[in-house]
Amino acid sequence: MLVYAPAALLFLLFCWRMLRESRRFGNAVILGLAVVCGLIAWMSRLLRSGSTTGTVIACALLALGALGILVLTCLLFLNGLRMVRKEGRSPTNLLSLMAALAIVGVIALVVTASLVRSPVLLGAGAAALGLSGYLSFLFLCFVCYAFLYGRLRVRRKAGFVVVLGSGLIGGDTVPPLLASRLDRARSVHAMLSRRGGPPVLITSGGQGPDEKLPESHAMADYLTARGFPAELIEREDRSTTTEENLRFSKAIMERADPGYRCVIVTNNYHAFRAALTARRTGVRGQVVGSPTAAYFWPNATIREFAAVLVAYKRINTAVCLLFVLAGVLVWATR
Repeated sequence: MLVYAPAALLFLLFCWRMLRESRRFGNAVILGLAVVCGLIAWMSRLLRSGSTTGTVIACALLALGALGILVLTCLLFLNGLRMVRKEGRSPTNLLSLMAALAIVGVIALVVTASLVRSPVLLGAGAAALGLSGYLSFLFLCFVCYAFLYGRLRVRRKAGFVVVLGSGLIGGDTVPPLLASRLDRARSVHAMLSRRGGPPVLITSGGQGPDEKLPESHAMADYLTARGFPAELIEREDRSTTTEENLRFSKAIMERADPGYRCVIVTNNYHAFRAALTARRTGVRGQVVGSPTAAYFWPNATIREFAAVLVAYKRINTAVCLLFVLAGVLVWATR
């Protein structure tokens, strides 16, 4: 059973860190490493058992992984085409399509390198395989932990509910994406009100160059039109980014109550990155997500993952350079 010790230790470390602070990307990586170590240990025991059943199960797991890559590629490609039809051809709407093409490109490069045996192709294939494996691992960690974080219940009382803004349709109309956030904020507000006094709801969002009024004002109008008490709404109308949403809302909350706690509401695909930003900006609160259209989720999740990679650009750049160096060494030693 010692073969499972690394996985068990990593899982215990994950649980400890999770209890201390759930808003860390490192938690996702440690959980991912625990799962990988557990799978490696399990497959090692299956292969070393010498039984036909163990070998069949191990081979089936490998085949399932390969099939999963093919299925994922097809789903990303189809989702990319649907995004183009529904949302247009802007670069941010092409992410799932580009991800599918990147997977196909890596597979084609690795297969070609193994057949041709060219030193240049072998080096490029080794680097591409390492980079794609690293990014795939981080992406799976991100998606799985974001799902887990989204399942956490709001257990503490909170004096504020902060709704993060987004762009308006026609410059003054709340779009479905933002309406989903506001509807979830109303339900969270009602739940917190049953636990104690009604919290203040902060609508956070400034005015973009193509908008007729600040997002926070349109959000407040949406809420009051549906019967939400106007006296419980505070408008933060200066922010233009998620970080500013949180910093400016934090200032409002600290003025009213230095020991505040809050619940932050955004869409489910954005919740974990918003939680990371909340921790970085010192906001004391939990982030909850609202539903998002299924076709929109893959593309938006890839965009959020890319933003997290940029937030940790130093370590990610260093690791990627190591894989590139490994590819150069493969080329140089052939």
